[in-house]
Amino acid sequence: MEQQIVIDSRFRGPPDSGNGGYLGGVIARHFDGPAEITLSRPIPLGRPLDLEWFEDVVLLCDGDNLVATAEAKPFEMEVPPAPSYQEAVHATRFRLPQDRHPFPSCFVCGPGRHEGDGLRIFPGPVDGTGLVAAPWVPDASLANGDGRVQSPFVHAALDCPGAFAALEGKDPRPIVLGRMVTQIEGPVEVGERYVLVGWRVGGSRRKHHVGTALFTADGERRAVALATWIERS
Repeated sequence: MEQQIVIDSRFRGPPDSGNGGYLGGVIARHFDGPAEITLSRPIPLGRPLDLEWFEDVVLLCDGDNLVATAEAKPFEMEVPPAPSYQEAVHATRFRLPQDRHPFPSCFVCGPGRHEGDGLRIFPGPVDGTGLVAAPWVPDASLANGDGRVQSPFVHAALDCPGAFAALEGKDPRPIVLGRMVTQIEGPVEVGERYVLVGWRVGGSRRKHHVGTALFTADGERRAVALATWIERS
């Protein structure tokens, strides 16, 4: 098992820290089933971080500082039906422009990232549903040897739609991932059309609980996640 990992600056969320969904996917590769990651501080970029193993719990540390905790966490949740691919395309018309986006260089949802660099997932509201949605066609840079998207990128894709669902169309403001558990249920292939959705589950004050899911263009579910997002004060 890995004893150290390095999160490249390509995989950032805020300008100076890693994307939480991507990090969760990197660590989750060491678990047989779903793993819940809890973030304790911003994820350092470009330097070795230590993985410490304690039975079913993994600690990620930056020297003496705890960055994240991961543990096995099976879960079930009710998932709404997917909007059509065309509805997801339509929803992106309401996406945030670069000058209003809190983190325009985010690997997942940043409008400042070009194709083949960021995932360019731009969620917007789906009329009359309470959902946000975005289309996604994974590019070849995300693939492993058999043309399937590597699992950390699937985790990452499920991250930011949750932030947009948490804000429920309110004015954009910095909001960061606190906790996320993801279950991948089927293959995700490069060059194919997918629909990502997010919806609010609950929460209070600065804390928001959300669900996200990834579907094929035909409405077959491929992955689902449950997350907690926290507004920065």
